[in-house]
Amino acid sequence: MNFLFPLLAVLIWSVNAIVSKVSAGAIDPAAISFYRWLLALLVLTPFVLPGAWRNRQQIKPQWWKLLVLGLLGMVLYQSLAYYAAHSVSALFMGILNALIPLLTVLIGIVLLRLAPTMGIVIGSLLSFGGLVWLVSEGHPHRLLAQGMGKGELMMFAASSSYALYGVLTKRWAIALPGWQSLYVQVLFGVLMLLPNFLLAQDVSLTVHNIPLVLFAGIPASIVAPFLWIQGMVRMGASTASVFMNLAPIFTAIIAVLFLHEQLHSYHYIGGGITLLGVILAQRLRTPLMFRKARADGNNPPPP
Repeated sequence: MNFLFPLLAVLIWSVNAIVSKVSAGAIDPAAISFYRWLLALLVLTPFVLPGAWRNRQQIKPQWWKLLVLGLLGMVLYQSLAYYAAHSVSALFMGILNALIPLLTVLIGIVLLRLAPTMGIVIGSLLSFGGLVWLVSEGHPHRLLAQGMGKGELMMFAASSSYALYGVLTKRWAIALPGWQSLYVQVLFGVLMLLPNFLLAQDVSLTVHNIPLVLFAGIPASIVAPFLWIQGMVRMGASTASVFMNLAPIFTAIIAVLFLHEQLHSYHYIGGGITLLGVILAQRLRTPLMFRKARADGNNPPPP
């Protein structure tokens, strides 16, 4: 039954993509971004703040790293998705979120000096081609003429922000309990989201948008991360990460059933190719062998 932990986490995050799309017509992006993390902060405070206060001397020298992580994971990632939801479909958002594992690997090659593999090279090319097919709705020549739209660019930036968040989390390996680290990141996120919230024209809460804030603030921000962490502990990170490939499928099913979005051939083709690229990047781990000619023979591949 261990598989239920990552499966339910991915399902919650897939539903959250639908919530992001629905929120586009119900609440200002600046408002839901702020309310979401403020709610998460309030819920976590009674459980996490006492321990975080006891560890304040350990937190103090790490504050700037936690601020950067809060900016990437709590401010840029979801805020950009809320703004993108005004012009892109939930289907597209789900497929772009599926790129996060691949983007994480690509950024990790630079920041973590990970060795590139055949899967990364082939998967990157396939995912890029699938993304071009998807964004252009099956007509790549239009993309060359018109370029990507604002919503598509914001969604790609959101996925890239979260990928960088994951890489920096691993690189810095901040020596704090996980929930305390998350709590401080959320605290910084709320502070950084406050100015945009205060500048928004309408931040009112209504019977139509309160359920969206509640879902984003508790299941998507607290319950899903807890389930995901439990899944990684019980199954291992590499096994649990495979379940992320189900996110665009779950999102597509929910979007069609509840938002009545239409699936077109370019969704199947572009989304399928993109997902295949991500899977290959994860599973095909044959190392690339770089050879460099020298007078005294060949060098081994770089570390």
